[in-house]
Amino acid sequence: MLRSNPGLALCILIALAAICFALFSGDPYYVQVVIWVFANAVLAVTLRFVLLIGELNIATAAFFGIGAYATAVASTIYDLPFFISLLAAPVIAGLVSALFGWITLRTKGPYFLLISFAFTEIVRLFYTKSEFLGGNSGMIGMFPPMVLNDYYPAIAITLLAAILFGLYLTERSNLGRVFKAIQNNEDIPRSVGLNVIGLKILCFVIASTAVGLAGGVHAYTNSVIAPADFTFFVAVLALAYVKIGGEGHIIGPIIGAATLTLAGQFLHSFGPYENIFYGAIIIGVLLLMPGGIIGLGKGFIGSSTVRRDPH
Repeated sequence: MLRSNPGLALCILIALAAICFALFSGDPYYVQVVIWVFANAVLAVTLRFVLLIGELNIATAAFFGIGAYATAVASTIYDLPFFISLLAAPVIAGLVSALFGWITLRTKGPYFLLISFAFTEIVRLFYTKSEFLGGNSGMIGMFPPMVLNDYYPAIAITLLAAILFGLYLTERSNLGRVFKAIQNNEDIPRSVGLNVIGLKILCFVIASTAVGLAGGVHAYTNSVIAPADFTFFVAVLALAYVKIGGEGHIIGPIIGAATLTLAGQFLHSFGPYENIFYGAIIIGVLLLMPGGIIGLGKGFIGSSTVRRDPH
């Protein structure tokens, strides 16, 4: 598989290098930036994953927050062990997404987009009105145990990289091909007896469970979370990562997330002009590279997973 896809092999090497950097680097700031890159890559890849069934999922921001708050509650209120607190993130996000998907995925297109946007705002307002979740101030105190403190960055990067690899394998599997068939024409899989609604829910749950775990990692990485961290703007940025990197291959959103996350750190030095330059980068790439950054290297990454753009 790696011989036929050198782009994937390169990504694995980068992930291994990032893990080594997290273990041996003495600068906690740069290590944290690396974790942010991987977390943003998960946000982008999970958003793209739901695009496989032809739906734009703004609720990815909501499930990122649900995972973060689930871990925060398990860690600070119930004082559960580290790994159990982390496990709470994908479990809660997966359960909520199954119910949400069962209710909403009978709609599609702009209707699903609007519902997912509304759900994200409802969840955010729930955080702000819930005193036990800290209200507008959020929650604080999510720290890995002392025995794992030096190893946590490597654990975080390993988990996030594993999520990305798992989503890649799922897309390449027969199940992933069925998701793409649903995107192209729902009537064809339905005509051979497949439960299209059930499969769409499954795709949504897989993506939401993955992004929920990323939310748990985010909570332990930052040690502080607040409702403002999980607005619909998070999903807008994830969509920007997808479009900048290119959605024809799973590597595209990863490259887009890395590019814009690192650019954002560099542009902090421009103060009030930061957002102007950030927006200019996005517009420039979209105008000059309509296929995204990976459009410049299709031969390198391989074309086996290139998909039709449903939008």
